Amino acid sequence: MSIQVYNVLTRQKEEFKPLNPDLVTMYVCGPTVYDYSHIGHAKTYVSFDVIVRYLRFSGYRVRYVQNITDVGHLLDTGEDRILKGARRERIEPMEVVERYTRAYFAAMDALGVTRPDISPRASAHIPEQIEMIRQLIEDGYAYEIDGSVYFSVEKFADYGKLSGRRLEEEADGARVTARDEKHHPADFALWKKAEPEHILRWPSPWGIGFPGWHIECSVMATKYLGETFDIHGGGIDNIFPHNECEIAQAEAATHQPFARYWLLTGSLTLDGVKMSKSLGNVLLIQDALKQYSPETIRYFILSSHYSNPIDFSQEAVEAAAKGLERILVPVRNIRDRLRTAPDSDGGAEFLSTLDQYRAALVGAMDDNFNAPAALGVLSQLTTDVNTLLNSGQVLGRKTFEAIDKLYRDFGGQVLGIIPDEFKQESNYEVLDGLVRMLIDMRAEARAAKDFKRSDQIRDRLAALGVQLEDSRGSTGWRLTK
Repeated sequence: MSIQVYNVLTRQKEEFKPLNPDLVTMYVCGPTVYDYSHIGHAKTYVSFDVIVRYLRFSGYRVRYVQNITDVGHLLDTGEDRILKGARRERIEPMEVVERYTRAYFAAMDALGVTRPDISPRASAHIPEQIEMIRQLIEDGYAYEIDGSVYFSVEKFADYGKLSGRRLEEEADGARVTARDEKHHPADFALWKKAEPEHILRWPSPWGIGFPGWHIECSVMATKYLGETFDIHGGGIDNIFPHNECEIAQAEAATHQPFARYWLLTGSLTLDGVKMSKSLGNVLLIQDALKQYSPETIRYFILSSHYSNPIDFSQEAVEAAAKGLERILVPVRNIRDRLRTAPDSDGGAEFLSTLDQYRAALVGAMDDNFNAPAALGVLSQLTTDVNTLLNSGQVLGRKTFEAIDKLYRDFGGQVLGIIPDEFKQESNYEVLDGLVRMLIDMRAEARAAKDFKRSDQIRDRLAALGVQLEDSRGSTGWRLTK
């Protein structure tokens, strides 16, 4: 089965066929680095991390470009976000950029997010942005007024094809702004005239100014991936106007299709409410990591399809932690037993079952990178592995290695929720020791025919989410919560 993706541009699921059979070209809109990254950023970039991981796991080379916006992203007030950050902290704008770019990558590294192959900055590509704007003016798609340049949406017939928005709707619903100089309310800025107090400014054919937000992505995507590339990713919140404007200006300038497949992530809310600084409900990644492990946060994010919205709550993340721990328990057990496993064929009949699980995991990820379905397969695999481990059967090294490899491939390499190595100070050893002690106490009670006490131990453990499994004179355990 080939990889199928839901293409937002065509609004249907399609077979994924990269332009180059061996190389996938992919661009994802990156952060505006004026403050610390929040859990909504984690949702987007963990999701695309898994997509990149799976493409590489499937044998593709991937050239992954993710920009850094360090100029031009304006608030509704017209204020540049970087300048706002500089005023807030009373430092230079580029100090803001450096501080929060480093913080962003530190947060992504902590979450196990693979770094992009290229992370271009908008401010480092001003000449290329000026050149694309010049080309748009020359071809009649843009116009200059008093030092600012605007894209004429009426000149681009396909404007709105990604978001489904129509120009008539934009005209009817347009806000009254000071920019009544525009030919159409939906026309957007390619270059803005810099007022005297505006620090971020560059010379251009139209005077001193700075680029608009949308132009940077069109320029950097086509510079590093070509006029037409395979995948464009980002958050659904930016489908309009940002992504729509990217397409318009890029295709008007190059006269070629821009991105072939559009994959957009659903939004994240915090306890059912959209995050907002004005409401004081923004959860920073660095703060979330003080409460939960990186793997738990990844598991929580991946428990919902990347294209769906998700609500971050303490209850939901704690449920994710339990689901993750249920998988990690047998993985630790397997790796521990692997050290002393005999070179025998014990359990070899389980290898065909593993092949079926591998096929199911591939099928889940081939279906539009369906991480929740893959987690479901891993959960069922864990049930069968626990049954095998608790069966009393002497398992050989080959069986342990095959089980471990399947977990490493999909739980580790693809989903990033199973570490390559467990820390020695992990709580698992303590948990396993305590449960084994209670199992021994239960066995002593049964030997003394104190079945009431034996049942009490079993039932108390079950209430805590620890299921005892008796088999052939031995007792194993697994987590059920």
